[in-house]
Amino acid sequence: MRLPNLRRLLTPPRAFALGAGFLIAAGQAPLGFWPVAVAGLVMAAIAWRMALTPGQAALRGWLVGFSTFLISLNWIVNPFLVEPMRDGWMIPFALFFMAGGLALFWALAFFLAKILKTGLPGLAGFWGAAELARGHIFTGFPWAMPGYIWLDTPLAQLAAFIGPYGLTALSFAFAALLAHAVLKRSLRIGAVAAVLFAAAFMVGWQRQSAPLPPDRDHAIRVVQPNAPQHLKWDPAYIAQFYRRALSVTPPEGADLVIWPETSVAAPLYAAGPELFEIAQTAAPARAVVGLNRVDGMQGYNTAVLLDEQGRVADLYDKHHLVPFGEYMPLPWLLERIGLRAFTAQNGYGYSAGPGPHLMDMGALGSALPLICYEAIFPRDLRTETRPDWLLQMTNDAWFGTFSGPQQALAQARFRAIETGLPMVRAANTGISALIDAHGGLRAAIPLGTSGAFTADLPGALPETVYVRLKEAPVWALLTLLVLSGGIGTTLRRGRKTD
Repeated sequence: MRLPNLRRLLTPPRAFALGAGFLIAAGQAPLGFWPVAVAGLVMAAIAWRMALTPGQAALRGWLVGFSTFLISLNWIVNPFLVEPMRDGWMIPFALFFMAGGLALFWALAFFLAKILKTGLPGLAGFWGAAELARGHIFTGFPWAMPGYIWLDTPLAQLAAFIGPYGLTALSFAFAALLAHAVLKRSLRIGAVAAVLFAAAFMVGWQRQSAPLPPDRDHAIRVVQPNAPQHLKWDPAYIAQFYRRALSVTPPEGADLVIWPETSVAAPLYAAGPELFEIAQTAAPARAVVGLNRVDGMQGYNTAVLLDEQGRVADLYDKHHLVPFGEYMPLPWLLERIGLRAFTAQNGYGYSAGPGPHLMDMGALGSALPLICYEAIFPRDLRTETRPDWLLQMTNDAWFGTFSGPQQALAQARFRAIETGLPMVRAANTGISALIDAHGGLRAAIPLGTSGAFTADLPGALPETVYVRLKEAPVWALLTLLVLSGGIGTTLRRGRKTD
């Protein structure tokens, strides 16, 4: 494309919208620059306010979303680099189509707010609704929600009341108020925004500073073998990774030893010798391991709790699968152009399990297993009986060595805050961690290293407001924002008519 054409396409308002998205992305892990992200959200709101037509608003919303997700989700290229000669050609399509597709949710929010003339509060409401929709439509993909920028600040604790979608909507509302202050050049409105921010900060600080329940008198041991994805299924390395994990399996006083997702290479029907050896090495503790399971013509990504002899005492089959990663939508069509599921061996994909399932861990109480991707969905943690703790078994080697694993850990910490439950995280290449009910890190194994840790299981807080009410507070907040924006616009029109 010639430079003059590029200049005509990338007008200053469009460049401003793109820049806003880049700043918003800077708030996500591992950078965590939340003040920069807030500035980006304010710029996005200003870009919407300055749009003259719904079409302009939609384009600017799309540009903000595109640059936000392009940067935040840069790790999406890593699965294609495991076998680059075969899959590398798909990188531009995956990265740009993913960012562009997710940005359509923001484009629709900006369009609706402009065509319905709801004002900046209404924009915040529709923008928050777009994020809620992004987390559910087509099985959902709520990765990199703007609410996650508050991790490691007291504001993250508000997720215990309104969840990540509510925290995201609140972030949009705060940005809209700041944008209004900037556009009106009003110190009074800016002061109101500062007071509201301080009030929310104090609510979060109060929860964060409240003492946690005492730790349990029982410990867990988490094993991290560090098997790089490009070598994980290589027959020349499988035994090496297995022995590496086994060498750090002795429990050191723990009651349970945890291996990560698919850390046993053999499928369940052929893994008897390995499971017996793991159980004997972990004794007197029990062990839970990740592997593949085959039942007839169906394969499952499974977590297995072993008894003292290495037999299956309980198992859980992953039920929320990764589109294009663990199964192929419309396989009859996509297989014709050579697209395969990445994380399943041979590309044939997995079948989904029946749903959430609690495992009885004896003295440690009941645990809710989550396999990898499932931990990014708040709704996947909802069970009829409340567990005593959360167990995530994952293989984040697919996500690369920079932002992907860091963002996965950040989301796991939010799940602990939302539920008031501790989480144990066993990751193949890291970051394995023990997370308390406030989302704090009690123990961790760095990314890209092998090892293990033993630590007492933190206590659980009482059931949170968010667990009880689910998304009801979010819908109330979104409705309030949209209605207040519409009412404000109507009143301003009335004053002009008078």
